[in-house]
Amino acid sequence: MEYNTQREHLKISDYGRHVAKMVDYCKTIADREERTAMAGTIVDVMAHVNPKIKERADYKHILWDHLMMMANYELDVDCPYEIDREEVENLHPQPLHYREGGIRYRHYGRALEDMVKAVAEMPESDERRLLTEQIAHAMKRQYLQWNRDTVDDALIAEQLGELSDGRLRLPEGFLFRDTKEYTDAMAAAAAKKEASEAKRKKKKKKK
Repeated sequence: MEYNTQREHLKISDYGRHVAKMVDYCKTIADREERTAMAGTIVDVMAHVNPKIKERADYKHILWDHLMMMANYELDVDCPYEIDREEVENLHPQPLHYREGGIRYRHYGRALEDMVKAVAEMPESDERRLLTEQIAHAMKRQYLQWNRDTVDDALIAEQLGELSDGRLRLPEGFLFRDTKEYTDAMAAAAAKKEASEAKRKKKKKKK
């Protein structure tokens, strides 16, 4: 069992640990275009998690600011706004009003289910297709964190359809990556985080 005291500290706790995990996953995507598309989807999910922020005229800018902060400013994407790190560090997100009710699959988490809903509401387009594929990859990654012994690609595709009420389907010919590619990427991301945390602690100790 994983306890909160054993987990990495969240830079912005308001969006929850599942959104933080999606940010970590986004950083592992090799293709810049796909990485940027996934970052945009995460921003949409953040808006769903905190709908009151839409009352702000500049809410999109704020969400991108928060995304970069959660990524420790290491997310290399085509950001639609100029990010001022010093200014972002002084932002204090408003407390969220969490929704009641359960989720269908706990191993995917509410953030991923929100992402599915956000993409399902988009009109048919190449971007929607690309994001659907990225969600499928994210689902397999989350599944592997829950159960690394077995993973059924067909089941993940079926559950994607269930979570979207049949609105999202993987395109014909879509193939999941080999399981080892996912686990290797997860291990690399964990190692990078560990090295970054060690570096941060070392700097703090010198002060």
